Amino acid sequence: MSATTTPGRLYLVPAPLDFGCDSQSPLTDVLPELTLRTAARLTHWVSENAKSCRAYLKRVDALFPLAAPLQSQAIQELPREAHKKGDHGGKGSAQFDAKALLAPALAGHDMGLVSEAGMPAVADPGSSIVRAAHDLGITVVPLIGPVSLLLSLAASGLNGQNFAFVGYLPQDAAPRAQRIKELEGLSQRLNQAQLFIETPYRNPALWQALLQSLQPATRLVVASGLTLESASVQSKTVRDWKKLDRVPDKHTPVVFALGQ
Repeated sequence: MSATTTPGRLYLVPAPLDFGCDSQSPLTDVLPELTLRTAARLTHWVSENAKSCRAYLKRVDALFPLAAPLQSQAIQELPREAHKKGDHGGKGSAQFDAKALLAPALAGHDMGLVSEAGMPAVADPGSSIVRAAHDLGITVVPLIGPVSLLLSLAASGLNGQNFAFVGYLPQDAAPRAQRIKELEGLSQRLNQAQLFIETPYRNPALWQALLQSLQPATRLVVASGLTLESASVQSKTVRDWKKLDRVPDKHTPVVFALGQ
């Protein structure tokens, strides 16, 4: 960046929560006009997935014409390492240095960061981009849009004053059961709601593990299809859940929560 170049801004652009779902919500039902108009004027992007970013921009273009044709949009993808090991170098790996992806902003272009669904960098990759922007003196602007974790928490009846999002639980049965019991213990000891997610096709297996591992009086919440017409948020004790023939759908994104 030259001494006379003013850096662009990094906009955190929320996406609708219907990615991968059988139906879609009208964008104007879930995103305010300012967010959509800002997305329409941006031409440089960092995305979780370029294909889904283009699909989102195509929906935006139907409402507010894009500043550049879809095929001319400059879309960079976060590397797979940031997806698999995390933006912050979890499990002993090095932190991902995302500064190179922000070269357009240093050249004066406003940029957008977008994930496949919801707010980028929250329960999704992207925090390395935000961190790099701060380190480079680039202004970060979060735009308004749906965040599945907060929608689920607000509708759960659990403690919204003290909560934690713990990401994905282990896939193997024994470590998963141990982790579930650890989270239940934290919820009891701290009166802290525990939120977590799973890849949709694993929802049924996680659900059975939750019913088997949790105590009868623990409250268990299932929030699925948020912002869609089929949206459902149910909050019951494990004892009551066991009376029902209910298994979360393996095709719909779900936020799980447990607590008191």
